[in-house]
Amino acid sequence: MKINWNYIKMCALLVVVTGLFAFSNKRSDAKKVEGINIEFVGDQNLYITEAMVNKLLIQNYGSLTNVPKENLVLNKIEKVIEANKMVKKAQVYLSIDGELEARVVQRKPIGRIEGSDKFYLDDEGKRMPFSMNHSARVPIITGKVTGKSLEDVYEILRYINADQFLRKNVIGIHIEETNKYQLKFRLEQFVVHLGDIDSLEEKFNNFKAFYTKANKDKTLDNYNIVSLEFNNQVVCTKI
Repeated sequence: MKINWNYIKMCALLVVVTGLFAFSNKRSDAKKVEGINIEFVGDQNLYITEAMVNKLLIQNYGSLTNVPKENLVLNKIEKVIEANKMVKKAQVYLSIDGELEARVVQRKPIGRIEGSDKFYLDDEGKRMPFSMNHSARVPIITGKVTGKSLEDVYEILRYINADQFLRKNVIGIHIEETNKYQLKFRLEQFVVHLGDIDSLEEKFNNFKAFYTKANKDKTLDNYNIVSLEFNNQVVCTKI
């Protein structure tokens, strides 16, 4: 019987490679965490700090430095970080240098609610607590805050944030009642009566056309109320 040496060599090579791979993995898993590196992605206005994330990890795990890598469950560490109400998303992984890397995406406030309860409204329409580390410069929401009015305010804020002119100039939204919303501007004395949130694009286009003309005519200071509540028109009340 002729021995197939090539086959034997391939099998032997496979056994060696498998053994080396298993040995390498075992050594890698036995290595310990050298340190922790926390990176904040996107907005650098920190509502939660590196020290706060470290404290959160210590409270749940103790010190992670010198912990064997095989003892870490990375997705659970991510969930611990994401449990903080300032955090939208966390990604945790181990670097080739043995460091535990955490990439943290913060939640983004787009409005500040000043009612019986005080909180931010974030860009997903969720409540976000105030931070002791940073105060967001966003429109202030006052008046009769309810579940429905808060949903409407979120839609108004989304539109404002998508428009450069409005984002720069609108500093507040007052809820007179559900379906009756008013806007306050940074420089102008007048209050804009928006009404409900139907036809927001049409209403704001009409307003910007009015604003451009009145600004050119230098008559913006003549008004104390600008109403967008009526179909396809801007109705102004003079001082």
